[in-house]
Amino acid sequence: LPVLFKEELKDEEAQEGASVALSCELTKGAPVQWKIGPKVLKASDKYHMRQSGTTAELVIRDLEVKDA
Repeated sequence: LPVLFKEELKDEEAQEGASVALSCELTKGAPVQWKIGPKVLKASDKYHMRQSGTTAELVIRDLEVKDA
């Protein structure tokens, strides 16, 4: 069976310079690839990704307009 979103991303609002956490839940464990548009995000000081079982989370630090 394909992996589906059990709980999809929700829109979040935050101020420039702040941090935001985005999370989703899948129907079964599978690797998650985070993107902004066509750009695949890589773990760095700005982007922190973690995954536990079927839940994946992305934290974006020091938000900028281009992170929308």
